Amino acid sequence: MSQDHDQDEQQRPAGPGPLAGFTVGVTAARRADELGALLQRRGASVVHAPALRIVPLSDDGELLAATKEIIGRAPDTVVATTAIGFRGWVEAADGWGLGEALLGRLRGVELLARGPKVKGAIRAAGLTEEWSPSSESLAEVLDRLLEQGVDGRRVAVQLHGEPLPGFVEALRAGGAEVVPVPVYRWLPPEDPGPLDRLLDAAVSGGLDALTFTSAPAAASLLSRAEERGLLTELLAALAHDVLPACVGPVTAVPLQAHGVDTVQPERFRLGPLVQLLGQELPGRARTLPVAGHRVQIRGQAVLVDGDLRPVPPAGMALLRALARRPGWVVARADLLRALPGAGRDEHAVETAMARLRTALGVPKLVQTVVKRGYRLALDPASDAKYGEDDG
Repeated sequence: MSQDHDQDEQQRPAGPGPLAGFTVGVTAARRADELGALLQRRGASVVHAPALRIVPLSDDGELLAATKEIIGRAPDTVVATTAIGFRGWVEAADGWGLGEALLGRLRGVELLARGPKVKGAIRAAGLTEEWSPSSESLAEVLDRLLEQGVDGRRVAVQLHGEPLPGFVEALRAGGAEVVPVPVYRWLPPEDPGPLDRLLDAAVSGGLDALTFTSAPAAASLLSRAEERGLLTELLAALAHDVLPACVGPVTAVPLQAHGVDTVQPERFRLGPLVQLLGQELPGRARTLPVAGHRVQIRGQAVLVDGDLRPVPPAGMALLRALARRPGWVVARADLLRALPGAGRDEHAVETAMARLRTALGVPKLVQTVVKRGYRLALDPASDAKYGEDDG
């Protein structure tokens, strides 16, 4: 754990975390525990479902052939894109008895690393990179190569799970001979059950945000939604109710191809991604002055004067319906329609309302208007009752 992280923990004020009351979906296959812990430390409830699995290619003929080709004929440049991929390549070569030959060949070529983690893997192998971009972006690596000129040069590219057509094609268009090095592949999860449950939560209002740390995970989630006939619903949820948060612009590409706008931190790291969610989600929550109290309606809970009050799903559904027109009376029939699976019995509204009031701890926040329905007891000085949106 970094010193900055420790200081961040020490300086965080007591009380509900910035993500308390919000539920965040995690699609990562790697480092999911780390991301989940960062989210939970800030108060979030986490739903994890790996959208893919990583399959090493240590027994794969393609990787063996590419390794032998590089050993037999040196490239001018080698681009290392991921730490896990570079380590896997060296380990696979060791398993074939080619490790020393590969490292010897790599010592004599221009070695470019996409970012600091890859640099660490390169140096752990006893090698030294020639250059690495500060942005950790393959686009910057590509710009450097094209500016220097690649016509007639032989460039080996360690692929990171899926082909890099834009990168490879641009090099080939510039006249380079490209040697792809496929170290591992992304495949759908063996058990789609957790991913299906995550999708169901996303389209039914059970999630407030979805996090993505790789483009293949985003593509896999969209593909599974399409297989189940939920793609339209998922895209609608990501456009309105569920915040899609990506670790960087490359990760966002599959979502943007479907017209989904995402949020991304300035630094492409898990910590900044979580900090961004800690700013964005509370900023999207509706805050109202009700019966002399400050009420913030979060995804799955309510802050009353800064105190977190968990609320059952039925109660949250009623509260959101009341908050759409704060201060106005909402009829029982309208509230019944807002309850998930309530049927036609208006008694379900009374039961859910009683539980909501108990959960809030301040019964007077919601007033009963005899023979008409219920209303949020909006403070008279507030003009929020003229709003029609959830905010």
